[in-house]
Amino acid sequence: MNDADTRLVSVLDSIPYARFLGIKAELAGDEMTAVLPFAQHIVGNPMLPAIHGGVLGAFMEMTALAQLSVAAPMKRQPRTIDVSIEYLRSGRPQTTYARASIKKLGRRIANVHVEAWQETRSAPIATLRGLFLVAPSED
Repeated sequence: MNDADTRLVSVLDSIPYARFLGIKAELAGDEMTAVLPFAQHIVGNPMLPAIHGGVLGAFMEMTALAQLSVAAPMKRQPRTIDVSIEYLRSGRPQTTYARASIKKLGRRIANVHVEAWQETRSAPIATLRGLFLVAPSED
């Protein structure tokens, strides 16, 4: 296991809600894909059924935090400053995936965009734009 893999596992294990949701991540080089397996307890609207919007938002936020951990060693876990979420369509009762791209990683602030999808990446169900307070390690 390389350093990025170790940081990724450490971040997801340190977030109790990520453990509760069962979030996993797959790392291929520096590209990380987060996976939210479907479970009945994440349904928000049982009539459709659809994944709860708060679960999707939290999933994308944790995807951004995990991507930041892969990008560079941090003195401490990044803190959320602000996020903006666009819900594009209902999340069906199936596995959901997300990828984050770091648009700017500065000395104190990171700008990250996340896209979540289910069957095809070209049809996202939600997106997130977030600012995070970071403390990169100087090592």
